[in-house]
Amino acid sequence: MAASSRQTILVVDDEANLRKVLAATLRREGFEVLTAQDGVEGLALLAKHPIDVLLTDLRMPQMDGMALLAQAQAEYPEVPVVMLTAHGTVDTAVTAMKLGAFDYLTKPFDSDELRLVIRKAAASAEISAREASEAGPGRFGIIGVSAVLQEVFKTIEKVAPSPSTVLVTGESGTGKELVARALHAESPRRDKPFIRINCAAIPRELIESELFGYEKGAFTGAVSAKPGRFELADEGTLFLDEIGEIPLEMQVKLLRALQESEFERVGGVTTTKVDVRLVAATNQDLAAEVKAGRFREDLFYRLNVVPIVLPPLRERREDIPLLVEHFRTKYNDRLGKKVERVDADAIRLLCAYAWPGNIRELENVMERAVLFAEEAEVTPDELPEQIRGKDSEPPTPSTPPTTMDLMPAGPVGPLKEIVRLHTETVEKDLIRRALEETGGNVTKAARRLEISRKSLQNKMKELGLRDTSDEG
Repeated sequence: MAASSRQTILVVDDEANLRKVLAATLRREGFEVLTAQDGVEGLALLAKHPIDVLLTDLRMPQMDGMALLAQAQAEYPEVPVVMLTAHGTVDTAVTAMKLGAFDYLTKPFDSDELRLVIRKAAASAEISAREASEAGPGRFGIIGVSAVLQEVFKTIEKVAPSPSTVLVTGESGTGKELVARALHAESPRRDKPFIRINCAAIPRELIESELFGYEKGAFTGAVSAKPGRFELADEGTLFLDEIGEIPLEMQVKLLRALQESEFERVGGVTTTKVDVRLVAATNQDLAAEVKAGRFREDLFYRLNVVPIVLPPLRERREDIPLLVEHFRTKYNDRLGKKVERVDADAIRLLCAYAWPGNIRELENVMERAVLFAEEAEVTPDELPEQIRGKDSEPPTPSTPPTTMDLMPAGPVGPLKEIVRLHTETVEKDLIRRALEETGGNVTKAARRLEISRKSLQNKMKELGLRDTSDEG
């Protein structure tokens, strides 16, 4: 699998010949490559160029690899760092991974292993950049005022301090990694490692060594022992994305590691104990996968201790204007544009569309709209045909009202202004309509809004709405 031509690898090593070999190997894989002879020069290149992966030697003059890692983590946390080290400094490289490095390679390195590790790092960078682009200034980096999203926030707050396993489910593009990172950031483990692995990106034959590590000589190319992700996440959080892609034969070993908090490296006989908080995510229906015999029932129950279901965008349409403004601002900055607003007709079309690709699709649409906008505003003319045409899906009568219904006739202002003007109006109108549709029954209205009765009563009090229920 060749890399995207847009992905750039920065190679930092004080050995000129090794730099040339690394650069030539990576260019053959389709990467663009920049090189530096030490950490100081590497930081200068990081400041000038968009870098997708940093590959750095550990021992260098002026600024060594550990210092470069620390600086890169502080200034460019989205860039995965791969350490290149000699046999005698493997322990230091493992320490570097616990401090945030993505992986490490030992000299003399195996070309196949180099290509595999860099591909994984590049794929991780692409996924993280995509998740980060969906994040915004909202709570936990997730923008929204909808009732369903507020319930997700409450669950995160309640569950984060515990060590319980969490299973985050939702369609692609709904922000599952953002939830995993929020659970880690709000937990007592926040200062310990957050280790992420995309199970779908790892070849079946390598998933065991990725999770549990391997001993020297365990297989061809295993020139030294290497810890797995469980070991690196000790005392921290391990995020297994796309958990449904783990092969059936590996699920038994994963289950044992979760139940016993212990495992053996591939080719090893020594049992390693770890203290890991697991967060898993999937866009699959694991219960259906269990029935189909593709996922173990006992593992499913072990993962599904605390389920968090992320709603698709079509079920929280009132959040769309806020997301639109976030992406308008973002792509103004990125594309050097000066689009000041999105007109009301365009907002209404965006709110009516079904969004099968969720927030990711909305972001792509907004990037295109800002790019093609010739005036100071985005109009329906800048929107794709499927959004202007028959693929739009107006909310059904059972769908709670959205800000689409409440939008003023004029243009949409900046994000903070929208939040200030519309949040309270949205909440009041949602509650009023739910009460009207249930004849003033607070319990039924709360069920319709998917919140607890007590939460609804508190919100009614906060917004100055009289409790008109006949329940006392």
